[in-house]
Amino acid sequence: MLTNTIVEVPVDPNHALHPILLEEEPAAAMPPSAVGRRLFTIRAADSFGHRSEANILVNRMYATRGYHTSSLLKDPSANRITLIAGEADAIIGTLTIGFDCPEGLFVDELFRAETDALRNAGREICEFTKLAVDGVVKSKRVLASLFHVAYAIAYRLNGIDNLMIEVNPRHTRYYERMLGFEVKGPPRLNCRVNAPAVLMSLELSHAHREIEKFGGRPDLAATEKSLYPYFFSPAEEAGIVNRIK
Repeated sequence: MLTNTIVEVPVDPNHALHPILLEEEPAAAMPPSAVGRRLFTIRAADSFGHRSEANILVNRMYATRGYHTSSLLKDPSANRITLIAGEADAIIGTLTIGFDCPEGLFVDELFRAETDALRNAGREICEFTKLAVDGVVKSKRVLASLFHVAYAIAYRLNGIDNLMIEVNPRHTRYYERMLGFEVKGPPRLNCRVNAPAVLMSLELSHAHREIEKFGGRPDLAATEKSLYPYFFSPAEEAGIVNRIK
């Protein structure tokens, strides 16, 4: 079962993670240079209050793009885990992991043939939905941290092979370039958000290789034009996995 706070993350990626990550290490006194350092937390939305706050952020961010969305409050399924990023008392990001089950995934509504092809090939699949990061924050660090924790849950702890997402056709290049997703289905109307959607898939083994090369290396962000330099380092990832366990 997920604990409440999974990791505390400095907004500045050049600072080390807070020791809460590695439970085997004693918490040290913060150095003077760390006083006033901005931190945000990644945690599971394991209460009605957390889901409510995440729902407000999703609704606000989707509304700015003219999208509709279903409520997170109606979806406390055992097959879905909602993560939230929070700074002080404010929710600044959220993402929901959906695991495959007999009822299927949300992406099956439009792309059942494509997802069944992966299932029939022996691939374990999951989906990420309701991704939102506060537009005021606009932080690659927040987005990368949410993705990395969700990846760790899906790939490292549950052996998922392929991550599925639905995105607006305008955004496919971003997900291809920044994370390595591939388009798997043609544009179709998603009635849940009242907007066109394209199915994209990411082989999580690809994400694993990119994290091994670039994770925890924000100094490479100027030349490596993906989100992976903003991910955690492999050692930090190991601490996250141990904490979730």
